Amino acid sequence: MRRQRILAGVALGVAVALGTTGCQFDGLNSLPLPGSEGRGPGSYAVQIQMPNVTTLTRNSPVRVDDVNVGNVTGIEVEGWHALVTVSLNPEVKLPANAVAKIGQTSLLGSNHVELSAPTDVPPTGQLRGGDVIPLERAGAYPTTEQVLSSLSVVLNGGGIAQLETITTELNAMVNGREAEIADLLPQLNELTTGLDQQTGSIIAAMEGLDHLAGKLAGQRDVLAEAIEQIHPALTALADRSANITRAITALGELGDVSERLIQTSGEDLVANLRSLGPVLQTLADTGNNLVVAMGILPTFPFPIKNIDNAILGDYLNLYITFDLTGSRLDSNWLTGTPLGGRFGGVEGVVGSFAPSTATDAADPATAPFEAPPAPGPAFELPGLPPIPGLPAIPGLTAPLPGQEGAGR
Repeated sequence: MRRQRILAGVALGVAVALGTTGCQFDGLNSLPLPGSEGRGPGSYAVQIQMPNVTTLTRNSPVRVDDVNVGNVTGIEVEGWHALVTVSLNPEVKLPANAVAKIGQTSLLGSNHVELSAPTDVPPTGQLRGGDVIPLERAGAYPTTEQVLSSLSVVLNGGGIAQLETITTELNAMVNGREAEIADLLPQLNELTTGLDQQTGSIIAAMEGLDHLAGKLAGQRDVLAEAIEQIHPALTALADRSANITRAITALGELGDVSERLIQTSGEDLVANLRSLGPVLQTLADTGNNLVVAMGILPTFPFPIKNIDNAILGDYLNLYITFDLTGSRLDSNWLTGTPLGGRFGGVEGVVGSFAPSTATDAADPATAPFEAPPAPGPAFELPGLPPIPGLPAIPGLTAPLPGQEGAGR
């Protein structure tokens, strides 16, 4: 009777398990384990699209920060990837953009699902029941088999065999050069220390180069046009290379002569420069006065700056007549002196036919032509022959001194 009761209980348990699993039995691992995480009241389910589930099975634990917070309740095939369903405790709080990875719990091969917040983007929202973690936020950590396989590749064909050659060559290089190597190490230390202290400057220089590269990239067309246009200039320089060479050579000779001159007359040159200082200081103290004066000097006495305020019109003409006749020079310079009237010649006696002042003269370029007057009686002086071209002076009958009774 006791054995029958045990068999009945087992049969009842199996029936209940089959009922709860949809009448499908995939082994004991498909049955829910009592007391596991994610099975209590308020737990919620989340689905994860996995590219590869490796050896993950149902009832595998789900961890957050290496703490079990749920378990795997289902693994299905969806298209070309797996769809893993996990059940989480109600107190598990994760962002809506959480990431999921399959990790190896132990070296024996047991796996678990690791949930965490993203590290490359800020976390947003909150993960809730029914959410799906997409394929781009899911993956797997390397397994023990993958690590051992990669290590075997490195050990067998990854260059380990060349370590002996490398060490042999290093020994050959260092052998006999211990002193140089010992001197090199402090220099390398100083170099690395200096580079470390100038990290900010190096970063700023690299950023400046990056900015410059961006500017150059933005002006690529301008640079291409400049390169095309610089070809004639380079050709001209190449054609005149001999002249440029001679000019540079002559410049070097001039530098030698200047150096000798400075060496021989250095003290005098220094004294001259010191003497030049007050002059330059005086010029500097004049301020804008010198500039203003230089602007007036070419048009003196009519300053071009204010000429429009004094004379209205488009043009300003100035006519100057230079009268260098004897009578004019005599009247201008010798009047009132003992020599007055002695250098006027005939003009001083009979009067000048020139205008009284220079301003009375007309413009020779525009004045109308006037015929000369008809010649009158010849001018005569007592005891002298008549002078043609000069008019007679009425009433001049007095004889010259020493010629009494002569004349008319």
